[in-house]
Amino acid sequence: MINLKTQTKTMEDQLLDDNYDQHPAHWNPSQDEKTLGLLSHIGTLAGSVIPFGNVILPLVLWLTQREKSDFVAYHSKESLNFQITMSIGYLIGIILVFAIVGIFVLIALGIFALVVTIIATIKASNGEAYEYPINLRLVK
Repeated sequence: MINLKTQTKTMEDQLLDDNYDQHPAHWNPSQDEKTLGLLSHIGTLAGSVIPFGNVILPLVLWLTQREKSDFVAYHSKESLNFQITMSIGYLIGIILVFAIVGIFVLIALGIFALVVTIIATIKASNGEAYEYPINLRLVK
């Protein structure tokens, strides 16, 4: 007697098979990929010196590496989305400066962004996935 249940794949199994290489648990990034992944996070600190530098580096890495490395694409896209989210937060903070509370918002955002960026950089250098705790997923 043939058991059809064991011969047919579930939808979840099929999705895992189709996206096997894209799933973080199946990554085995090379040292170069880890380096580019960590650069996509730590390089965003250039935004404190270069206007829009926080968005430019992850955007360039994502556009150039998304077809070559799922690992680099994941980290650069995650970083890009976070930097866009923080830019929106900074804009709101700048507007609120006139109500005094904006100063505290800007300080809190700056400290938060620095801490989670360092965590993301460490995770990327270890070849692990990291999702920022507050992140608008604008770039898919």
